[in-house]
Amino acid sequence: MTETTQADAPQDATGSSATVLLHALAESLGGQVAYYALPSRQCQFVNAAYANATGFSIASIIGKTPEEVFGADQWAKVAVHAERCVSGERVKYLHERRATDGSVRMFSVTLTPHFGADGVPNGVLSVTNECTDTWAAERAVRESEERMRKFAEATEEAIMFHSDGVVLDCNEAMTRLTGLSRDEVVGRTMFDFIAPAWRPIAQDYTSHGSEFLYEVHIVHRDGHEIPVEVIGKTMPQTGADYRVVVVRDISARKKMREREAFLAQHDALTELPNRRALLDQLTLALAQARAAQTSRQRQVALLYLNLDHFKTINDSLGHGAGDQILCAVAQRLRHCVADRGFIARPGADEFAVVLPSADRTAAAALADALFRCLAEPIDVTGTSVCQSVSIGISLFPDDDQTAPGLLRQAETALREAKDSGRGHHQFSTPGMADHAMASLQLQRELHTAIAENQFVLHYQPVVQMADGTLAGFEALVRWQHPRRGLLAPDEFIAFAETHGFISPIGRWVMREACRQLKAWHDTGLPQVPVAVNLSAFEFRQRDVAGEIAAVLAETGLQPQFLEVELTETVLMQQSEQVLQTLQAIKALGVGIAIDDFGTGYSSLSYLKRYPLDKLKIDRSFVLDTPDSSDDVAIVTAIIELGRSLKLRTVAEGVELPAQQALLTQLRCDLAQGYGIARPMDALQARAWLAQRQQS
Repeated sequence: MTETTQADAPQDATGSSATVLLHALAESLGGQVAYYALPSRQCQFVNAAYANATGFSIASIIGKTPEEVFGADQWAKVAVHAERCVSGERVKYLHERRATDGSVRMFSVTLTPHFGADGVPNGVLSVTNECTDTWAAERAVRESEERMRKFAEATEEAIMFHSDGVVLDCNEAMTRLTGLSRDEVVGRTMFDFIAPAWRPIAQDYTSHGSEFLYEVHIVHRDGHEIPVEVIGKTMPQTGADYRVVVVRDISARKKMREREAFLAQHDALTELPNRRALLDQLTLALAQARAAQTSRQRQVALLYLNLDHFKTINDSLGHGAGDQILCAVAQRLRHCVADRGFIARPGADEFAVVLPSADRTAAAALADALFRCLAEPIDVTGTSVCQSVSIGISLFPDDDQTAPGLLRQAETALREAKDSGRGHHQFSTPGMADHAMASLQLQRELHTAIAENQFVLHYQPVVQMADGTLAGFEALVRWQHPRRGLLAPDEFIAFAETHGFISPIGRWVMREACRQLKAWHDTGLPQVPVAVNLSAFEFRQRDVAGEIAAVLAETGLQPQFLEVELTETVLMQQSEQVLQTLQAIKALGVGIAIDDFGTGYSSLSYLKRYPLDKLKIDRSFVLDTPDSSDDVAIVTAIIELGRSLKLRTVAEGVELPAQQALLTQLRCDLAQGYGIARPMDALQARAWLAQRQQS
């Protein structure tokens, strides 16, 4: 760093008194002073500080040139400044020297030309002062300012410096935030950029020198407000403190929070209120109804809608098409209900309408209007879709007094509407909720029964009609209920099939029947097969052939001693999977029988196609024989059909000797029923076997 000025020529100093005065002045300056004559460039005068700094004594340095004093290397660095001074300029520069301890010291050197009477420089006065501390401090400030500048420009956050509210400087992010240029920001009070409603907060914050995070709104140049987070920090400075303010745009965060708050009460797809909002609104409607004046105003209807067969749309057209239909239904509901009620989407394919001041007639009228509104086809990517709905309706105060209770009643009524054919509305009636609660209770109890192994098997003998000898057993499951006692299959099997419990029950029955029969065989009891029932649900849900093979291997039972009984429902599916499964079962050596033959959609085609062994005549055809000629004709036809297809026939529900005589006459192969032997538990069946073996 250099500073040059034109120097005036001083008057010559002569005489010994002047020399003494010059020495006194040079020593009192505190700096390093030297005088070099021109053009010889020889040193003619130094003070003690200069001599010591250069490693000479005052006497030894006199007459030496700068090159001899500093050495060639150092002189090369400063010669350019000396030449400028010789040419008549006053020169100021910084010169770096390394001390004996290796540290770097910085000096400020001022070279002043001394002019003679002719105006030509005849000497150079050198004054040197150490400025290491000042230089280091200034460099630190410059580096700090540079870092701050780079940081301020790199960050997305707006940074502003102010003193008493007047903006001293700002970064580019601040200009983007305000929409103003830097020149338009600097010099103005920062409160000009804050929305009036928020200005007192900022002024109070600044006046107290606060340094916590707070929130205000900044006004953009175009007039819109931007929510920001602000934090200020006081920076001490000689003369007057200033503050640095960091401003962060929180618009995106605000919008995200608003979206989160919206989604907490709304469905993301249709933007209709969700189940939580539905309960809140229903609670409010009930409170208003309780405070109403007229009987009509004291009533509230809740309509609960479900889209019929919506899964079929998702499976065939895809979930994207399903979403389009949901949005279309939501829009139609908005149009149809308008401001008469509150619409919500509490579940996947379910919608609800809260209708204040509505009795039974008004609720039914709205339901009919919704049917008409939703009946119009919906275009989904070029495909016209007709979407029907089922509606369950509950009424306040008749059906329940609370929002959750009213919702449960409407959901129960909806299930009734779907179970009775769909596409219509059903009002809640007394007992519906009780039925739903009973269903829920049965689910819990079945879950416990499976976990605690509360099931038992009863075995009903099957005999040869020709001679009455034992031909096998049918394994029949019972539930040993802890409170209700022994329950027959018709009290829980159908429910288990439709509620996902049949597979674990079926697996247990298969394993237990095989285990028990193998145990009887091992004790020397008659080696006859056992028949186990498989429902259509089990057949579709499980690898039946694989599981049978595993059970046979586990229990050690020979496959010829196991039969599976299937209903006609399984066989009517006419699928390749059914055929392959039956062939796999048959390949194991396990027998296959058709249970309750004649009660379903009997078809000769599946009798021919599938590898079957037996036809079991349903007890409903046997019960009224031999008195009913129609039933006798049916039984006769089934027996003849079985004989022609080389299938053995088994008559179920045989109770009377006359029935046994008829079946013998018709050459039915096998029979079972109370008239032959009742179903027995394992101990009773063992005793029955032992008794027959002895007789």
